[in-house]
Amino acid sequence: MSAAPTEGVLARPLHLAMFYFMAGALFALSQGLGQGFVSVNTQQIAGDLGITQTDAAWLQAAYMFPRASVPLLLIKIRTQFGLRRFAEVGIIAYVLVSFASVWIDDLRSAITVQFLSGIASAPLSSLAFLYFLEPLSRPWKLRIGLPLALVFLMNGPTLARVVSPLLIGDGGLEGVHLTALGMALASLALVYTLKLTPVPHQKVIRPLDLVSFALIAFAFGGLTVAFIQGPIRWWTDMDWIGWLLAGAFLSLAVAVVIELHRKEPLLDIHWLATPAMVHLTIWLLLFRLLLSEQSTGAPRMFQVMGIGQDQMVGLFGIICIANLLGALACLGWMRPGREAQFHCVALVLIAAGAWMDSQSSMDTRPEQMIVSQALIGFAGMLFMPPAMMQGLIAALTKGPNYILSFVIVFLATQSLGGVVGSGFFLSFINHQQAAHLQVLREQITATSPATMTGIANQMALLAPQIADTTLRRAEALALIAQDAANQAYVMAYNDAYRLTFVVALVGLAYLMLHVLRDLLVSRRLMKQAPSPEARK
Repeated sequence: MSAAPTEGVLARPLHLAMFYFMAGALFALSQGLGQGFVSVNTQQIAGDLGITQTDAAWLQAAYMFPRASVPLLLIKIRTQFGLRRFAEVGIIAYVLVSFASVWIDDLRSAITVQFLSGIASAPLSSLAFLYFLEPLSRPWKLRIGLPLALVFLMNGPTLARVVSPLLIGDGGLEGVHLTALGMALASLALVYTLKLTPVPHQKVIRPLDLVSFALIAFAFGGLTVAFIQGPIRWWTDMDWIGWLLAGAFLSLAVAVVIELHRKEPLLDIHWLATPAMVHLTIWLLLFRLLLSEQSTGAPRMFQVMGIGQDQMVGLFGIICIANLLGALACLGWMRPGREAQFHCVALVLIAAGAWMDSQSSMDTRPEQMIVSQALIGFAGMLFMPPAMMQGLIAALTKGPNYILSFVIVFLATQSLGGVVGSGFFLSFINHQQAAHLQVLREQITATSPATMTGIANQMALLAPQIADTTLRRAEALALIAQDAANQAYVMAYNDAYRLTFVVALVGLAYLMLHVLRDLLVSRRLMKQAPSPEARK
């Protein structure tokens, strides 16, 4: 006899619900790790393919190009053709692409496979949510299912930094590719074993949906490529970046015009332009930009300082635990109407973590950033589930058709917002580094006592390796110049951390004013409402 479902929380027996949760976690981690393996192992990939790191950046662009837009159409595909077919075809496509990635041997094939991986991995996010929600009863789907799905989805790229050094070792990227393939095959088995509750099929795809999707896909993809390549090749040095941005904005504008004049639009622009949705969109984008401090800041700063991935495993392991604790906090206290409280706490924690990071120096090591980065990781999970619950409730209140419009906003602010945030963050750092380096170079003169002492010390250290005095002096000068460049980078990252701190405080002030305004409006409405005696 099978166990009875747990009253009130689970809609399926406990042992079966655990398998659904495990499947959801596997789908989420497969998608997150696939994305993280590309961004984390850029140096290793460049070395294996015999290309520069600048060229290797195209791999991340190729992966992210479809990731921001493909889920928009998948929702309608799922509704029209059914969950079962959607899950099976999506997982099979992901397995085939994972299998192909094992035989990548040049840049062209790598870009092609990464582009296909971005498309094939898109259904995994949807499947992760569906499998976490499936065994839960209706009142608990958002309260429990959302935090569980989001913590695994958000932890994937961070977890990639933890496991990559172990998988690579001395054997190159073969271990990484085989791990991704193994997770894809396990996902395939779970999809065929664990069934999702079928939903009625509806013919929802219209010809103009494909036109709007193509325009939105080009716009999102163009912005993705521009903000990945812009900080690397620099915005003003490549004309094609400017033309790509112009084309992306034009494509998005045309899509908006088309959608405004449709009776059954792919996304409801009128609803998205309401004050409540604009407010939610701003907050989703703001937090994604602030969280770029963690995904782009600390890892790249330590990379500049010569600290390897294996030395950062402990730091990112703690961040993963902090994310998990944030999800547990949401499970315990998240309720509709408490979004502002969660967001206030999250902003305070981000501001505190960013200020602590802004005190970095050339002697800073990953162990000294554990507390600050844990605070930011915890804050990220305090923000995301309540924000997504607020948006989904608002969409469901209007009707099922509005869910797609909210999903578009959510994906645009998260997938695309993450790329844009990293692009802005790196562009700011590169600009500040150049400014600091110019000042440091002016301070380093061959006749200054400090410089002469530094040259003498470097020459003494190099004496056992370089016998020629002239060559030894030239090498000493090169090392001092490199130290100055690294110092300028650390100073630039400190500036970026301070900027994150200021933006978080400004956001906190705005949120508190918004809450105060809502409180005053509600009190005024209560005073204007007629009393029970007056109604009689």
